[in-house]
Amino acid sequence: QVQLVESGGGLVQAGGSLRLSCVASGRTRSTYAMAWFRQAPGKEREFVACISWSGGNSNYGDSVKGRFTISRDNAKNTVYLQMNSLKPEETAVYYCAVGLGITLGTMRMAEKYDYWGQGTQVTVSS
Repeated sequence: QVQLVESGGGLVQAGGSLRLSCVASGRTRSTYAMAWFRQAPGKEREFVACISWSGGNSNYGDSVKGRFTISRDNAKNTVYLQMNSLKPEETAVYYCAVGLGITLGTMRMAEKYDYWGQGTQVTVSS
């Protein structure tokens, strides 16, 4: 089992920034891909970003490219999401996920991830 704990959410004005963190514990493996998804009320869970186990490859949802940056520190079993120029429509619960065997073809698929955190609320005011 792997436990994931997200932090860093909160209330921010439109155009502001937040940095989310997710710490993994338990039977962690640095070979896991790590990702962020988000889910707004009444909407489906949406892919935000993913990073490979080495940190050498990352991928972003179209709506966040150029504004969000995902990174990881395997020594700390932590993945980060730096979010800049936030928009009100990005208000959502942000979830961290890890998966073994994630590929370029599956990294946007929530069902392919093995473990999920409880989520952290991000609210962007207009």
